Amino acid sequence: MGDVEQDDGQVVAAQPIRRLRRAERREQILDAATRAFARAGYNATGLDDIADEAELTRAMLYRHFDSKADLYRAVLDRACVRLEEATGADDFDDSAIPALLRAAAADPDGFRLLFRHAAREPDFRELIDSITAASREVAHRNLARRIPAGPWLDWAATLIPAFTLEAVIAWLDAGQPDPDQAAARISQAVRGVMAAAHASH
Repeated sequence: MGDVEQDDGQVVAAQPIRRLRRAERREQILDAATRAFARAGYNATGLDDIADEAELTRAMLYRHFDSKADLYRAVLDRACVRLEEATGADDFDDSAIPALLRAAAADPDGFRLLFRHAAREPDFRELIDSITAASREVAHRNLARRIPAGPWLDWAATLIPAFTLEAVIAWLDAGQPDPDQAAARISQAVRGVMAAAHASH
C-alpha cells in the first residue's frame, strides 16, 4: 500500500487492511452463528442476529452460506466433527467420559446446540437421531462384554449415552464445577446403571 501524509506533514506507511482468507472468514461466521443459535435457538435467531454477532453484513454471510438452514447445518456438522475428533467414535472405555467433558468444555455452545437445541428442531432431527443410534450401538457393543444379552442390556445401552450427555450438559449449566472430579462422578453414576442392569432378579 502507498504512504499516507499526516496533518503535520510527516509521511508514514499506511496500515494494511487485514483481509481474512475465505476459510478464516467462514470459521468466524461459524463461531458467531454457534453463539447466536445457542443463545436463542434456530427459530428465534435471524441472519441479522448472526451478522451482528460476527460484525459482518448479511451480504457477507450469503457469500459463504446459501441460507440460515445451510448455516445451521454447517454449525452442527462442525460441532460433530470436533466431538468425534475429541472422543473417537468406537469405544466406551475409561477415557470416554473425560474426553467428552473436555470436548464440551472446549465448545460449550456447540455441544448444547447438538444435544439440546437441534434435538428440538424437526428439520435437523435426523442428524441427532443418527448420533443417538450410533452412540447406542457403541454402548451396546461395549456393554455386551459385561451385561448378559437381553432387555436389560438394551435398556442400559439406551440409557447410558442419554444420561451421560445430560450429565455433561448439566455440568456445563452448573458452571463446570470440579472439572478434575466431574468425570469420576459421572462415571460413578454410569457404573450404577451398569450394576442395576446386571443385577440378578
